[in-house]
This record gives sequence, C-alpha cells and structure tokens, in this order.
Amino acid sequence: MSTHPEVLWAQRSSESDDSKNVIYLTVSLPNIHDSSLKYELSPASINFAANAGPANAETKHYEFSLDLYNDIIPELSQHKLTSRSFTAVLRKKDRKLEYWPRLTKEKAKTPFVKTDFDKWVDEDEQDGAPDDHFGMDGGFGNMDFSKMLGGDANDTGTASAESDDDDGPPPLEDA
Repeated sequence: MSTHPEVLWAQRSSESDDSKNVIYLTVSLPNIHDSSLKYELSPASINFAANAGPANAETKHYEFSLDLYNDIIPELSQHKLTSRSFTAVLRKKDRKLEYWPRLTKEKAKTPFVKTDFDKWVDEDEQDGAPDDHFGMDGGFGNMDFSKMLGGDANDTGTASAESDDDDGPPPLEDA
C-alpha cells in the first residue's frame, strides 16, 4: 500500500524572465532510497514514487500523481534528491505575470499538497525590493516604534517629579 508524501509548492511569474517563471516543488520525505525513485515529468503532469525510511527500519512506499494547472517545460525543469527531501524547479511554459491560482488542474482540495511559505512571495512583491519595514534577517530593520506610537525617541517613559499628584487607582468597593 502506498502513502502520499507531503508536497510543498511555491511559485514565481514573469512576462520577460524565464528564470523567474517557475514552480518550486518539495516532496518532504527523508531517507528516500534513490534506487527506488521514479520521477516522471510531462508538460501537463508529474508522477512520483519512492520507498523511504531509515536503513535499519522497515521502509514505506510513497507515491502521487498530479495534473498541473497549466503546462510546464520538462526539458528546462530541474530536480535534486537530498537526504531530507526531493526538490524540483518546474519551468512554466507560458510567460505571464499572474500566478497560477493553484498547483493542480482540479479545483478539489488535495490534502497532501500545501503552500511552501518559506519560498512563497506574493505576486505584487515578487519583482520589488524587500519591504522597508523588515530587515533581511526577518527583523524589523530600522523601524522607529516611538514615532509610530507618537512619542519621543529619547523619552524613557518615567514620570517626572511634577506629576506626583496621582494617587493611583480608586479604592475597591465593598461587595
């Protein structure tokens, strides 16, 4: 009996640059036995089958077939097998700025196919510079939170001696 491996995908689109007109596909499956790997790519579909598991344990058989949303160019697509996964970069046939709305031709939800958020970039951000609010390390870069909150960058937040007339919160009422 075969099992579906987790398949992650992301994409880029470009009307002019073929190298930016791709689908990123990752089959998250550690310890694939390379002698059992069967990977077939046609312009309209992908077929994958492999046995995987630690060398000293029982292996499982994994496989899937997907009809792709639109055509790709198999001859210009690439793939790589590592100890943790099988990855492929599929070259889209049509040069369009718009993203595919989904990976598969069918609108039905495919539970083992998921978005690869580590590689995903929104359509409107794929050609632009990184967002100014975020640094390359994923942090908040040079964002000045005090200006955003309406305060002074040198304000330490401590009360001055002139505002000692605050008696604190009102007393609790007896129940």
